[in-house]
Amino acid sequence: MLAEPMMEKLTAMRLLGMVEALKAQEQDPAVRELSFLERLGLMVDQQWIWRENQALARRLHAAKLKGASVEDIDYRTARGLDKNVIRALAQKSAWVAQHENIFVLGPTGVGKSFLACALAQKACRDGYSALYMRAAALFRDLAIARADGSLRSLLVRLSRIHVLVIDDWAMAPLAETERRDFWEICEDRYQTRSTILTSQLPVARWHEQIGDPTAADGILDRLVHNAHRIEMRGDSMRKKRGGTQPTS
Repeated sequence: MLAEPMMEKLTAMRLLGMVEALKAQEQDPAVRELSFLERLGLMVDQQWIWRENQALARRLHAAKLKGASVEDIDYRTARGLDKNVIRALAQKSAWVAQHENIFVLGPTGVGKSFLACALAQKACRDGYSALYMRAAALFRDLAIARADGSLRSLLVRLSRIHVLVIDDWAMAPLAETERRDFWEICEDRYQTRSTILTSQLPVARWHEQIGDPTAADGILDRLVHNAHRIEMRGDSMRKKRGGTQPTS
């Protein structure tokens, strides 16, 4: 079979990694010394890598993260970050496999969102799905879904995401519908998925922000007992850097 028709058929079958590998082999005289199985193995490896990269690109696009990565976390600034803790969490994202949560707490501007997105991005690289949402946007989307009858579909979609990042959680007291919807989210994800919450308030203040004691107990019971807490401190890094770029 001629190379060009074979490449066309591989392309039609979306085996683009094998197409790239075949083109590389055509240009490398040393490959001719390899056996058929060795050359085929190289093509299969390239196809596998291509497929994994495509899947990762789709996960990152769907996650809507802020371009953060654990490799870019700044440990030089005194913010209370323990490098060993972050590295342990990032190691194969085992906390996701164990359905654990993460709370990133601290004042505004210290890099809570960056750290949360970095851990979620590492989870994407380890094969998990993720989604970043600000708490206000989440509750807005829930209200719209409730109004147009698509609430259950939205809740099901959220329940399937391995890592749900909710930024600026507990900034304001929750309304009754917000409490009920968030309880549903926590119930659906309990011991099956992981959630990252960032907040300027300590966990001890969340109960009063949720409002209704029964709902607060139910929500926090599903979040707190299997959660890692990362407490950050210090001045706003945005002020130090004189801009509004993401803080690492």
